[in-house]
Amino acid sequence: MFLVVGLGNPGEEYAATPHNAGFMVVDRLAEMHAIRVSRKDSKALIGLGEIAGKPVMLAKPQTFMNLSGTSVAPLMEKHGFTPADLIVVWDELNLPFGGLKILKSGSAGGHNGAISVIGSLGTREFVRVRLGVHPGHPLSSGVEYLLAPVKRSQRKELEELVGRGADAVVSIIAEGAAMAMTKFNRRAQGSNEEE
Repeated sequence: MFLVVGLGNPGEEYAATPHNAGFMVVDRLAEMHAIRVSRKDSKALIGLGEIAGKPVMLAKPQTFMNLSGTSVAPLMEKHGFTPADLIVVWDELNLPFGGLKILKSGSAGGHNGAISVIGSLGTREFVRVRLGVHPGHPLSSGVEYLLAPVKRSQRKELEELVGRGADAVVSIIAEGAAMAMTKFNRRAQGSNEEE
């Protein structure tokens, strides 16, 4: 069974912000595969179902971003998941808006939710889908940008990114991370990040 975790902040005021792109991907997967993500478990909302013929658990930690690991680690322990079963989806300021990158391991890239997950699990060896949300112009405050609603002009692009993120997760589950990386990572050119 796969555990697909989208990172975000609970609460209506954060629903349409770039920082909630991970939640949006889980919501899209739930919609695509008729999975209800509503059961409370280990400080998360979860739903069980099937994607690409394989059993999955979708999860949205309800701890606020910086404490995501305090939900993910207990969820994994309780249900017997290993890091090899885990796919985590988060927004990435180091990638241009609309970019997407799948990695099999690596650093948190300064992302507080990812830092929390890595710290709580004690490993960086899990698949992650990073969704580019950098607007393409200098930011006076990354935090303010991430926690403000997406501008109307970028909503369509965000919708497309969320759809591509959901497709990437399906590809990872169906064909494995290496194949999914070959398919999806070529679109992430132009990133200014370090692995």
